Amino acid sequence: MMMMAAEDQSRAAEGQRNCGNVGEFLYTACYCEENIYMLCKALGEQGVAAADLSDLFVVFISNDLQRKNCSSGSESVCIWDYHVICIQKAGAQEALVWDLDTTLSLPVPLSSYVKEAFKPEIELDELYLRLFRVVRASTFLRTFASDRRHMRTPEGGWLAPPPNYECIVAEDGEAYNLEEYNRMAQGNVQHASDEDLDKSMSDKYGVVLSEDGFVKAFAVNRSRAPLQILDINNHQLVING
Repeated sequence: MMMMAAEDQSRAAEGQRNCGNVGEFLYTACYCEENIYMLCKALGEQGVAAADLSDLFVVFISNDLQRKNCSSGSESVCIWDYHVICIQKAGAQEALVWDLDTTLSLPVPLSSYVKEAFKPEIELDELYLRLFRVVRASTFLRTFASDRRHMRTPEGGWLAPPPNYECIVAEDGEAYNLEEYNRMAQGNVQHASDEDLDKSMSDKYGVVLSEDGFVKAFAVNRSRAPLQILDINNHQLVING
């Protein structure tokens, strides 16, 4: 969930909209985690991404305080309570960002997204520094679950209208684990070798990176490792590729 500009809010209110040139993607305002879940499925089904989703990564963006603030003007900077995007990275080509809540193109090169959305030239207080939880899309689609309880009011109503499809349930039957993905702290940041990072991205809850670590992980000159899938039932790591 993120704070959006007025023009994005009006566009999001339509519920579903056509994005880019790859067909229609399901979209529900204020449910960014489900939007990206459905996006990853669609990209694989439409042939825009690898059928096994080995080139897609789900990224949760948050900070220690999980607050959100967005200033106005052309030089505005957003601080999310949390937001979710998809990274597409194959081989040594520049990574692409799929963000259904941006006014930038869809998809957009990672370098452009970092420059326009993060505005690295603006110094943030340490408490507001962005953190990034990165998890393989193939893992995310098997293990993510949300019964949307975080969007319920104390009276049982909705903070925002929910998607018109059934709640997402994990393969193991888990009903809700969203907070395990969007809860991050500086103490969770992993500083490891490229090989270790690739393995961690295949874990159920992926790996937490700093902004610098996130950018380096998807650098132009860095190829992603073969797909590594964590079998959560017997805790075995399966290498594909």
